[in-house]
Amino acid sequence: MKTGTKTAMQSGNRVVVIGSGFGGLAAAIRLQARGYQVTLLEQRDQPGGRAYVYRDAGFVFDAGPTVVTAPYLIEELFSLCGRKLADYLTLLPVTPFYRVRFHDGRYFEYSGNTEQMLEQIRAWNPPDVDGYLRFIAESERIFQVGFEQLGDVPFHRLTDMLKIVPQMLKLRSHLSVYSLVSRFIKHPDLRVLLSFHPLLVGANPFQTTSIYALILYLERKWGVWFAQGGTGSIVKALADLFVEIGGELRLSSKVEQILVEPGGLKPRATGVRLTGGAELPADLVISNAEVGFTYRYLLPEEVRRHWSNDKVENTRYSMGLFVAYFGTRRRYEDCAHHTIALGPRYRELLDDIFFHKTLAEDFSLYVHRPTATDPSLAPPGGDAFYVLSPVPNLRADRPVDWDSEGERYRDKIFAFLEQTMLPGLRSELVTSRFITPHTFRDELSSLHGSGFSVEPTLLQSAYFRPHNRSEDVEGLYIVGGGTHPGAGLPGVLSTAKVVDRLVPRLAGAPQGAPIAGSHAHD
Repeated sequence: MKTGTKTAMQSGNRVVVIGSGFGGLAAAIRLQARGYQVTLLEQRDQPGGRAYVYRDAGFVFDAGPTVVTAPYLIEELFSLCGRKLADYLTLLPVTPFYRVRFHDGRYFEYSGNTEQMLEQIRAWNPPDVDGYLRFIAESERIFQVGFEQLGDVPFHRLTDMLKIVPQMLKLRSHLSVYSLVSRFIKHPDLRVLLSFHPLLVGANPFQTTSIYALILYLERKWGVWFAQGGTGSIVKALADLFVEIGGELRLSSKVEQILVEPGGLKPRATGVRLTGGAELPADLVISNAEVGFTYRYLLPEEVRRHWSNDKVENTRYSMGLFVAYFGTRRRYEDCAHHTIALGPRYRELLDDIFFHKTLAEDFSLYVHRPTATDPSLAPPGGDAFYVLSPVPNLRADRPVDWDSEGERYRDKIFAFLEQTMLPGLRSELVTSRFITPHTFRDELSSLHGSGFSVEPTLLQSAYFRPHNRSEDVEGLYIVGGGTHPGAGLPGVLSTAKVVDRLVPRLAGAPQGAPIAGSHAHD
């Protein structure tokens, strides 16, 4: 079934999507499935954006997202095209969701199993048992509004925002995630345990709105999953689906400029120019390039009344990421699939990262061992890993010189892992590589090397976040972690649902999936 071919000769149905991250792939599939003729452009040599795949010495390393939640959002894309996800991809449950290692060596097995959670909380601090149950109920209430009602609807008019203010006040969205957790939980370590989730989407738990506490219930509702073959297998499945239904995917095709011409009240996007000068005309342009980069470098400033250079630069961007990928010749069976290794400081470290923008001597780490679930990602008897450390982005007065600092920082992390979780690590290494905020800036076109684009604070959420339909250029739409609803796999996939609601319907073309409780704002 090539749903895109039915209306291929219609005028007004040509779409160019810039970037093949999960937002770009999802948007391309959605529009191709309902009659648009979509060309998907990727500047790198494989699709996926941040979800790049490195292969070396028999090891497979997912460069980017590794925590899969709300898998129905992936399944939905296949259903739109009359396909079944199971024919393309196998998702495997991960339990515990995370193993959290505290600095003194204590572990907490974080899962969706209420009894196991309560048993551990009771051992740590019995009075927090009731608080945990009340907090989960609060997280569910926030989830019902923040995700189920608002997660895939547009916020491009102030009235859209004003309608939800009463609900947000009722849910105490003015509080930070950490402050909300502290209303229910007294033990300091348990407060850390239940507040780290915003870091998974580039947010500071002490600053971001408590609406991000919905992540805890989202995980409980749908579980945490891992794709057999790695996150790259999800990218491959989506790219294959897109091409099967008639879409065109072009790799190693870097967009140099979004073309615009004078319109009515605003200029209108008319296509893109590639590096080398080739131009692709389009009736609609969807950018999955990082939103700050899109406005700052892909559009001339004279067409940007809202997103001026000053506005782009004065926006707050998420922290940077240092990620090391490494393979070992032995297996570390005691290491969980996902481990959060907390350093000696929590709030102070986050202050260094988000505010002072200095590289601290201590760190907290996320350690990913996918071979705990899928041994095929390493040669027999070996393990594949990545270790991620949140670090400052490149916006500091004196940004970190990662060209000289990278190896020292990696070696310090390896020494810590060897002393704590992975004995003998350095003598067992087969291969290793690392990426830094420089990589995000230079290879992923991320402004200031941020790992998650626009930081999700209260005043940079919903209506106050860069809009999915450009404020400056007609016919230009934005998907990806920097727009509404935000970063993380469910958020990014939902940005494509929002755009799907906003783009014009084509006469006589398939209309896409029905939108539950449809409250489209147009």
